[in-house]
Amino acid sequence: MNNPIIVRTHIPGAKLGHVFVTYTTPADICRWNAASDDWHTTSAVLELRPGGRFCYRMEARDGSMGFDFEGTVEIVTPPRRLTYRIGDGRAVVVTFTEASGGVDVEVRFEAEQAHTRELQAQGWQAILDRFAVVAAEHDLA
Repeated sequence: MNNPIIVRTHIPGAKLGHVFVTYTTPADICRWNAASDDWHTTSAVLELRPGGRFCYRMEARDGSMGFDFEGTVEIVTPPRRLTYRIGDGRAVVVTFTEASGGVDVEVRFEAEQAHTRELQAQGWQAILDRFAVVAAEHDLA
């Protein structure tokens, strides 16, 4: 992966296994997968195996637009790593690491050409920040 964009978060007090499950469970994905309150994920399908397909339906809350974020799972190493390719061929690597009394999550992804690297990093970071909130709630439940 040449010159990837990297976003990270730390989830204090979380357990590695719970964080991985929250990242890969369709019902949880629908809770955290949005870059802003104006968007939401209305459905999520994830075949968590090499060669498995995923499709997360993203829609504006006002109904004005939507799209499918989809691709193919490449590597699954629970609870530490998930690698997949988005439908346009770009690679994404997600790692989960025990650190400082919690779990660090890092997402590395190849940039697309339509938006600036900064805008892409902001969007993916916003999604990861929402994930951290849901994962922390899930871990405390």
